[in-house]
Amino acid sequence: MNFAPSIKLSTPTLLGVALISVCLTSILSISVGPMDISFLQSVSALAANLDFLDFYDSALPSHIPMIVQQVRLPRTLLAIAIGGILAICGAVMQGLFRNPLADPGIIGVSAGAALGAALAIVVFGSLAQSYPQLLMFGTVPMFSFLGGAITTLLVYQLGTSPTGTSVTMMLLAGVAIGALSGAMLGLLNYFADDQALRDLSLWTMGSLAGANFSGVIFAFSVLIILGVLFYRDASNLNALLLGEAEASHLGINVQKLKGRLILLTAAGVGVTVSLAGMIGFIGLIVPHIGRMISGPNHKTLLPLAAVLGALLLLISDMLSRILVAPLEIPVGIITAVLGAPFFIWLLISQKGRI
Repeated sequence: MNFAPSIKLSTPTLLGVALISVCLTSILSISVGPMDISFLQSVSALAANLDFLDFYDSALPSHIPMIVQQVRLPRTLLAIAIGGILAICGAVMQGLFRNPLADPGIIGVSAGAALGAALAIVVFGSLAQSYPQLLMFGTVPMFSFLGGAITTLLVYQLGTSPTGTSVTMMLLAGVAIGALSGAMLGLLNYFADDQALRDLSLWTMGSLAGANFSGVIFAFSVLIILGVLFYRDASNLNALLLGEAEASHLGINVQKLKGRLILLTAAGVGVTVSLAGMIGFIGLIVPHIGRMISGPNHKTLLPLAAVLGALLLLISDMLSRILVAPLEIPVGIITAVLGAPFFIWLLISQKGRI
């Protein structure tokens, strides 16, 4: 697998700089929105319910702490978790397929997960008013996972032959699955009622506007679980970069490893789709940036990708709120605008190698 050369920096330094950047960007994120709230007011509002902090401004209007704590803070935290999940899933898929073009969105996994979520919204939407948590933590994640898992397995089977994995077949399969998912989504839009139609529009464009603390806890739980499980297989992914035959000679059960990583990746993508809709290109861009600055070692790449993914989605979400304020651009559109030129450059740089 031909990746761009890495810039030699120590892992602690890279992670430290990335974490500090995420913290600073998070603080900046809570001061961004359609309502004019200054940076100092936003920081002060965060301490409204913390009696042991003495920098809370008691003269703040009561609505400012509510907006910052109940709207902007969960949105910022959800962007961190979703960005981290998408980035590590992209890094794992690129290592699994041994190709830098692999991405949950490019090969149709996100589209399959979105179709599953859309199906759950339409079928179970009538229960949402009585049982709102049923969609967020029940049917939507489950259907998203099934859609993502089926798509991933199908793409892998179509792209794999006795001679190895063909990225061309993988991309073509992703195009076909994306077209089929788009057609099915259009059909669901046709039959959906007004409320389901609004929900479907939000899902297909990708948005963090519906963030709440329940979703934040769910997303961070998934991020931690996936991070631990993926990191346990970091050495196996490193061995797989040498080729399946070489990995088998090292005592690795390649098929079992593939199945496990495919299902975990599908679960991660399914969760992100259920919480924020289709947000593309994070899983493509971030692993590449991580490899360019730290190298292909997954023990370094996975934690770095999680932090960089959080940072990229934070910045994209802020842009979505700033560019046409007081209106808001769906964050999935922002990531696509940022990611498409990068993907074109990547295709050009990989010409003749794949």
